[in-house]
Amino acid sequence: MPVYNPPLRDMQFVMHEVLNVEAELKALPSHAETDADTINAVLEEGGKFAAEIVFPLNISGDAEGCQLDKATHEVKTPTGFKEAYAKYLEGGWAALSCDPEYGGQGLPFVVNQCFYEMMNSANQAWTMYPGLSHGAYECLHAHGTPEQKALYLPKLTSGEWTGTMCLTEPHCGTDLGMLRTKAEPQADGSYKITGQKIFISAGEHDFTENIVHLVLARLPDAPKGSKGISLFLVPKFKVNADGSVGERNAIYCGGLEHKMGIHGNATCQMILDGAVGTMVGEPNKGLAAMFVMMNAARLGVGNQSLGLTEVAYQNALAYAKDRIQMRSLSGTKAKDKDADPIIVHPDVRKMLLTAKAYAEGGRALAIYCALLLDKELNHPDEKVRKDSGEMLALLTPIIKAFLTDNGFEATVMCQQVFGGHGYIKEWGMEQFVRDARINMIYEGTNTVQSLDLLGRKVLGNQGATLKKFGKLVGALVEEEGVNEKMAEFINPLAVLGDQITKFTMEIGFKGMRNADEVGAAAVDYLRVAGHLVFGYFFARMAQVALRQIAAGNTDPFYVAKLQTARFYFAKLFPETATLMRTARAGSKALMDTDAALA
Repeated sequence: MPVYNPPLRDMQFVMHEVLNVEAELKALPSHAETDADTINAVLEEGGKFAAEIVFPLNISGDAEGCQLDKATHEVKTPTGFKEAYAKYLEGGWAALSCDPEYGGQGLPFVVNQCFYEMMNSANQAWTMYPGLSHGAYECLHAHGTPEQKALYLPKLTSGEWTGTMCLTEPHCGTDLGMLRTKAEPQADGSYKITGQKIFISAGEHDFTENIVHLVLARLPDAPKGSKGISLFLVPKFKVNADGSVGERNAIYCGGLEHKMGIHGNATCQMILDGAVGTMVGEPNKGLAAMFVMMNAARLGVGNQSLGLTEVAYQNALAYAKDRIQMRSLSGTKAKDKDADPIIVHPDVRKMLLTAKAYAEGGRALAIYCALLLDKELNHPDEKVRKDSGEMLALLTPIIKAFLTDNGFEATVMCQQVFGGHGYIKEWGMEQFVRDARINMIYEGTNTVQSLDLLGRKVLGNQGATLKKFGKLVGALVEEEGVNEKMAEFINPLAVLGDQITKFTMEIGFKGMRNADEVGAAAVDYLRVAGHLVFGYFFARMAQVALRQIAAGNTDPFYVAKLQTARFYFAKLFPETATLMRTARAGSKALMDTDAALA
């Protein structure tokens, strides 16, 4: 059986020693009273909930899966899932970062980010049920009518109801402009919605008495393509004016997908047969409203892989210390045993350190992005809000794609550490691999994220936002450029910071002549940008660690952090040279291949 220990010390390091979250929050009137002690206390209890209540259900939930009653269209979740959700509500976890106006606790998103990382480590499939509700909440909070907010937000805040987003259809995934679901206006201002949606996570379950579906559909006179999409709120049970649950609505689960992983989550085929809904936002502008939920989901999916990276690493590390196999190449290390623990072997250490570096770099980036979100929504200075939102938009595809690519690589490596035992169910490692695989696909595949980063977020504004991140890198380089102890971190970061400007311009100019050049370079480009971001945060973390050691702090945590940063810059960061070379190879070797692909 696998184990899990919440990484509270590293979370505290990133928040309080690297990012100085408490001081940042003091500038936000709604969070000015949130101090480090409060954050630490909440996350300590959150870690207990994740490790003690949700984690023990991970393997059993995967084995049991969900069951659909085809006669009633009701879904039964794995044994213990519903009871764990009741404890989740009892603890007030659903309301952690929600608006106090609707019953929320009003804590910053940065706290919710860390809590959900632990939840995803514990049980990604279970965490998806409440996790999707946050996106529905945010969408309605931003675009709902006063009546919709009054009826639905208190229930979503408390967790009494959960939410989903219904986008994908059998014939279209990312290309939502092709969707066919229809919405017919009714005399009372409502709409009757008819169509079919697939791959709807948590689309049906037994946790709550109602489920709030946000559904994309077309009005009868809607223009073709993405400009003709509207967004509708469609509850499983209609809601009466007083907020009570009314009669069953005509939206139901027609089937469960049989998946590679996340078996404990009900991934549903949803049928709408004249289901009654109300419009969210303006006609034909549904995508703009839904993007609030989609962007939240992309951050959440990156967090899923971060959680899996951490738990897989913890288990692989424990196994590598215990499992004996062969002798060290440099001489016997465990003379009292028949063989040495496999942790003495260089390649085993490389696999472990890769997972550790991807977890710690990903955690720093995820917490930084959550802080940007807090500032975007709550800072009194309009310029700070705008700049924070712009930076968050740049980093969102990196969070989604870089963290999920890294997460799959890390879980595979951690499985490899176990050798043959990693392929056996009882150790839990193969489940981490299977669960991690979906994160690279849904909420926009990682190729789509790469195109979004390079095409929209970078080239779309002539690299203006990328230059703003470059200024952060430049300021750190200037601050530490003459510090010899920081040279191993600063020098490669400075070089890549200079290179990426020329690299970006080169691709941009080629793309102006042939758009396929952008498509051919995008995936490699995102990984280069991801390493630039990770490199920046690892340099900042090394900076703090070095200062602590220089001040006489003997906590081995700081030595470990430096060693991880050294490994990252020596073994992982150099990938950027290969990536830039393959990106520059252009589109011809891909597109001039009709004979090869005949």
